[in-house]
Amino acid sequence: MTCFAQIKPSFHLKATNSKEVQFFAPNMEGRNINNEEEGEKLHVLTTSTHSNNSSTTKVPVFVMLPLDTINIGGKLNKPRAMNASLMALKSAGVEGVMVDCWWGLVEKDGPLKYNWEGYYELVKMVQEHGLKLQVVMSFHQCGGNVGDSCSIPLPPWVLEEISKNPDLVYTDRSGRRNPEYISLGCDLLPVLRGRTPIQVYTEFMRSFRERFKDYLGDVIVYMKASLAASAEAMGKNDWGRGGPHDSGQYNQFPEDTGFFKRDGTWNNEYGQFFLEWYSGKLLEHGDRILGSAEGIFRGTGAKLSGKVAGIHWHYNTRSHAAELTAGYYNTRHRDGYLPIARMFAKHGVVFNFTCMEMRDGEQPQSANCSPEGLVRQVKKATQIAGIELAGENALERYDGGGYAQVLATSRSESGNGLSAFTYLRLKKRLFEPENWRNLVEFVKSMSEGGKTRLPECDTSRTDLYVGFLKQSHAKKTAEAVVV
Repeated sequence: MTCFAQIKPSFHLKATNSKEVQFFAPNMEGRNINNEEEGEKLHVLTTSTHSNNSSTTKVPVFVMLPLDTINIGGKLNKPRAMNASLMALKSAGVEGVMVDCWWGLVEKDGPLKYNWEGYYELVKMVQEHGLKLQVVMSFHQCGGNVGDSCSIPLPPWVLEEISKNPDLVYTDRSGRRNPEYISLGCDLLPVLRGRTPIQVYTEFMRSFRERFKDYLGDVIVYMKASLAASAEAMGKNDWGRGGPHDSGQYNQFPEDTGFFKRDGTWNNEYGQFFLEWYSGKLLEHGDRILGSAEGIFRGTGAKLSGKVAGIHWHYNTRSHAAELTAGYYNTRHRDGYLPIARMFAKHGVVFNFTCMEMRDGEQPQSANCSPEGLVRQVKKATQIAGIELAGENALERYDGGGYAQVLATSRSESGNGLSAFTYLRLKKRLFEPENWRNLVEFVKSMSEGGKTRLPECDTSRTDLYVGFLKQSHAKKTAEAVVV
């Protein structure tokens, strides 16, 4: 988060790991495997008495701004509508807002040519309303995900380098490329016109710091070489010749593959070696980026956080296939989130997790999901690591049930409570009267430590807020809701 005069600043960093980052493995979503036996245990973790958040601690709420808050020309999109929306959010008691800072917009015109003007206009507007601003360093493309309403590719000069060397992006066994993010296999290679990706990200963040300092209180070959070196060090040269041969195809059930099935090769000596290497590459990538960010923002008063995806599909199975393919080595027998939490703790980074609004009973039984179990595990992991936990909702929710689940997960009865929550997302539907009342009551409840029950009727005169918008000039009203 960045911040303004007399507002304690913080900063939010996101390095994504695409769900297309597969090690020649199937797409786990939509799979169905047999239920596990009821008697088996799920992730027994040592419980610590440490908690960063008591059940009565205020939990500040942030609201995500639209993905296209800054347009393709680098300007603030619909500034009058944004101004009215920020005014309404401030009146509702919201702590601040979050915006994605897209690499594909800021460094679009060429290497080291940064355009921060649209974001600068937004920062000033947020300051005028006395709100805080979370700025997400988004080095991936926008578009193609659930709820994405716009398309922002990587910078054109980066795409040009990818066209010359397609192996710079993640590639599966069949040769399908995913151009949404530069592969972590290139982190330390000068593949972007003489600079490494880590150097590019570092200089991008340094440029951001300087601009806003007044407001701050060929990859498959590379990856195979790394795998081969790790296998050679183990004295198992055969293990370094490629990924698992029995991991199946896209949209195949885990139980129908040799690798992910109940007693599959994920749990033998080779599988453990491969998954240690595979997840270790992601940890190294995160460590490099967070280390760079820590160095850049040290002493500025900014607070860093890292976002971790809430991958709850097949959580109730032994192998946790969906999490394994994403690089999270989390299984029935191994906690994959504690190493991430400890890496975050090394850099003093807040652990930002999603799917806080989801309930197990809302998920398809065939997928063996457990978002609630996953959240409980992450809460305990962050407690053990001694770091703060912040949360987000994964999907748009406006109903009392979704808010009630966030209130429940925000408390610290089981592991860490939340130090902050970011709501997805500011848009027209949020300003519908019932939805607005629910948001206002939710913000109030979070400010009271999650103790207040969301009412079925309006008891806090929140119609005053909606009415204020409705009674504005017609043109301003139309702009205020189309954000």
